[in-house]
Amino acid sequence: MHNLAYKAYGQIQQRTGSDKGIEHALFVQITDALEDVARSESPTPAAKADAIYRNQQLWTLLATDLMSPANALPDDLKARLLQLSKFVQKTSMQILSGEGDIADLIEVNKPIIAGLAGSAKPELQGEAA
Repeated sequence: MHNLAYKAYGQIQQRTGSDKGIEHALFVQITDALEDVARSESPTPAAKADAIYRNQQLWTLLATDLMSPANALPDDLKARLLQLSKFVQKTSMQILSGEGDIADLIEVNKPIIAGLAGSAKPELQGEAA
């Protein structure tokens, strides 16, 4: 599975010019997959697990980057994003065990997508993203 993620990342990296552009493209691609599962009346367990797993991978990579000393984001923003990463991990496990709602993961990703696109609402920039 990791090879697939790196392959997809590499393809996106070739189509975009910046780290922000890569992150935006990955969040859009993965959130689209989550939305496809949410819209389906009876998604296959494999499709559901794959979309959730890919989202977990993305958030794990983001959390790893946030903990790097080279990450220049403000500390308060890093802390809020790390809290969201923990929420995504916990919620993902609940969904996979039959509890929780995939819409919660989509709801977390949408403001991130908007922020990366430069169109975040002002109240999202000042509060928990």
